Amino acid sequence: MDQEAKTPEKINGKIDDLEIKDAEVIFDAVWEELEEDFSHQELQFPKELILLGGAPGSGKGTHTKFILKARGLTCPPIVISDLLVTPEALRIKDRGGMVGDKEVVDILLRKLLQPEFRDGALLDGFPRTGVQVECLKQLVDRINHLHLEFSATPLAINFRRPTIHAMVLFINEKTSIDRQLRRGRELKEHNKSVDETGVGKKVDLRATDLTVDAAAHRYRIFKEKTWDALQSLQEIYHYHFVNAEGPIDEVEENILKELKYQSSLELDPKTYDRLRHLPLAKNITVHARQELVRRLDSYELEHSELFEKVVAIINTHFIGIVKRHALSGKAIVNSEDPIFSAPNAISMLIDIFSERGYHAIVDKTITEIPRRIDLQTGEIEHQKKIIYRIEVNFKGSEIRRG
Repeated sequence: MDQEAKTPEKINGKIDDLEIKDAEVIFDAVWEELEEDFSHQELQFPKELILLGGAPGSGKGTHTKFILKARGLTCPPIVISDLLVTPEALRIKDRGGMVGDKEVVDILLRKLLQPEFRDGALLDGFPRTGVQVECLKQLVDRINHLHLEFSATPLAINFRRPTIHAMVLFINEKTSIDRQLRRGRELKEHNKSVDETGVGKKVDLRATDLTVDAAAHRYRIFKEKTWDALQSLQEIYHYHFVNAEGPIDEVEENILKELKYQSSLELDPKTYDRLRHLPLAKNITVHARQELVRRLDSYELEHSELFEKVVAIINTHFIGIVKRHALSGKAIVNSEDPIFSAPNAISMLIDIFSERGYHAIVDKTITEIPRRIDLQTGEIEHQKKIIYRIEVNFKGSEIRRG
């Protein structure tokens, strides 16, 4: 049967039933082989999968390290094209075979089982076909089943609910062609320098990086074949469409916005349910400034005399010490002033420092000091001594040291 006869039809941009069945057959065969080669408890897949796709020249290789760092992953990326030169893939080619979807899925799943990818993995170039999309769905289903199976066992931490991010770096055809040709020119100059100096290693040039027609053809292949597969991911996973047209800094800013942490999406439901009753910091701080202004105004309007005294004490007893510690950004003041025993006085002090850009922490210590001894009974009468330890933190001065 020729290649066209094997190509499934798309209905409204979706994968047809025949392709889904093909994917099920492929995945079941791959999974059966994994079950034979690994014990059931060794089928430990990454907690997070980042599926990175994009047009030729969109910057997948350029931004890979940044994306991994943004997600806190230290493992190397898994570049699908690199997997196709592994010994397994080469043996297939040596036998005259073609590295198709089954081989790609098989090699990839075995790679994902390596311990370094336990927390997460970035897949550069997967999925690229409709069959690979369906195999990905099957994999996620199997991981979820493993998660449920081991959830009440000591091995539960190794079978966490997976988080899937599909990220597409998009550029238009003109940008893609320009970047492919620029890459070709730069690699030609590099190889020429290696020939002339003998320093360095020559790099293989893609034919598509050498002519406008070839570069344009590669972009069209991406739009016609890979684009549909990538688009279908937005229906089921966290989908990030990133404009990659601009300079590197701008694209990285776009990536960070897309990958902003959301606990409700990434935590296990039980974990999230345990934590969700605690208020988010952003919800507490969003009105903090308005609340601070309201409190300070209420001090002035309702407790004017006490407020005036606290301000005066800060000015006469605290500011001088704070200035002497301007380089370190931290000053500690001990005070026995009885004014701080008044209701609201400590709150006033903290709020006044906050309004001026400082962060004050107050610690109250009560000690008992012998006052007199009853000579007849031997009983010692004590006097309470209250000491307020106020720590004032602020941004210290930066000094250039030679």
